[in-house]
Amino acid sequence: MSWASSEVVAVLTFLLPGFVAAAIFYSLTSHPKPNEFGQVVQTLVFTTVGQAIAWAARWTGSLAWAGYAWPPELELAVAVVSSIVVALIVVYCSNHDTAHGALRRIGITRETSYPSEWYSAFAELPRCYVMLYLKDKRHLCGWAEEWPSNHDRGHFSISEGIWAIRGRWIRTPGVILTLVPASDVEMVEFLETAPQEN
Repeated sequence: MSWASSEVVAVLTFLLPGFVAAAIFYSLTSHPKPNEFGQVVQTLVFTTVGQAIAWAARWTGSLAWAGYAWPPELELAVAVVSSIVVALIVVYCSNHDTAHGALRRIGITRETSYPSEWYSAFAELPRCYVMLYLKDKRHLCGWAEEWPSNHDRGHFSISEGIWAIRGRWIRTPGVILTLVPASDVEMVEFLETAPQEN
């Protein structure tokens, strides 16, 4: 039993950089977690990159120090730190459509790095007013401070909100912020300017 537990600990220690990197990726992006197999594959990819960087650092360090052997704790620390750095780079590229944007410009793909068209629209047009068409036929226009990552979950956080009531635009006095459930929204339009009260 001690052999099995020591082997499990060794495997988990080896995979630790990948687990940390995957956790960072999913906590800082809106990408949905894949199934268990997909999570294992992603963990292995992050682990491989982190361990490769640690191996290269150990190899160059050994050359520099004439055969100095790294302790396992130092190698694990280097692997974890390098996996964190790689995960942050991947998060940045994913949240800013870096890789897919470059590939679109040269005609290789039409896809984006974003998890959905919904997310893509809000990511590409973050500094404009939105018009929310609610399912009960009301309309709210305002500045989207925050928006949900998915079209059916979460809330819109709208400041400077103006309601369309009987063909007129009316601002509710004293309201600083309006939260609208995404499940109540039928359609979203992005506007250059906000409509004026009348």
